[in-house]
Amino acid sequence: MRAAPEGAPRPEWMARVLASVGDELPAAFATFKPPEDPDRRSAVLMLFAPSTDGGTDVVLTARSRDLRAHPGQVSFPGGRVDATDAGPVEAALRETEEEVGVDPATVDVVVEMPALFLTPSGNAVTPVLGWWPTPGEVRVVDPAEVERVERVPVADLVDPARRFTVAHPSGYRGPGFEAGGLFVWGFTALLLGAVFDLAELSQPWDAKVERPIPEHVLSDWMRKRT
Repeated sequence: MRAAPEGAPRPEWMARVLASVGDELPAAFATFKPPEDPDRRSAVLMLFAPSTDGGTDVVLTARSRDLRAHPGQVSFPGGRVDATDAGPVEAALRETEEEVGVDPATVDVVVEMPALFLTPSGNAVTPVLGWWPTPGEVRVVDPAEVERVERVPVADLVDPARRFTVAHPSGYRGPGFEAGGLFVWGFTALLLGAVFDLAELSQPWDAKVERPIPEHVLSDWMRKRT
């Protein structure tokens, strides 16, 4: 068992998320339940940290626009679970260090959540909830993987004025956020919304408000399909 690093205590809402895992989870976890033998297994670190103003931030990245999968899309740090990894938690911590420079020893792992299945890529992704009690610098370590990294205030993400339904040309409709200069949609937005619901942080927002994906984000997505 990993020793919890010293620093700011976990926010109280993390206890509510921890208590909910294995209980009645949001519908997304049932809807996107992976098959027993997925083609790929990956893990992401949902890393939250205390901010200087007394609030809480979450670490989000913008993927490289040259990547084949999800180019330019906002994501959590993470990646493939390698054969040398002990499991999803170790993979999420390793990838986060490789991508944005966070020392795994400084992360308090709260809980490994159930995996969700991304059908287009055949990828079962395990979210790992983490707390960074004494946060340090985040930076782009590997530009081939990550173009940008930001610590985004949770208060901004749960602001109803920053939440909306994303309208994709393919017909996809799903949750979206706009904060920290980032347009968050797809898997990352779905997962953020689910965790905020479990944490009882979500505020009522109008799902009838739709926004298109920004042209620069959409062009990266379209370019990889031509």
